[in-house]
Amino acid sequence: MSVDRVEEADGSVESEAVTTAAAATLRYYSVAPGVRLNVRSGPSTSYRVVRVLAEGAKVPIWCQTPGQSITGPYGTSNIWDNIDDGQYVSDAYVNTGSDGYVASRCA
Repeated sequence: MSVDRVEEADGSVESEAVTTAAAATLRYYSVAPGVRLNVRSGPSTSYRVVRVLAEGAKVPIWCQTPGQSITGPYGTSNIWDNIDDGQYVSDAYVNTGSDGYVASRCA
């Protein structure tokens, strides 16, 4: 989120760029090559598929949460990545460069 201009209560205008800490540190990670990845409404294959990511997709990771253990191109993991509001993908299909958490835990 950024704000280009802030109007003070007295009517004066001040230019200012405001960036939230989350937006400043948000990174995009590549989905495994050649994979069309199911995006689910929760951290398990028992949750419904809400969309399918195209091959070559990159995803933001807003937060991560434990869930069903999945084996994929990047090993076996019970970590699920929250890529949008109510949308999760298994971390075993996302190239984060780590076997552990790379973002904060989802609340």
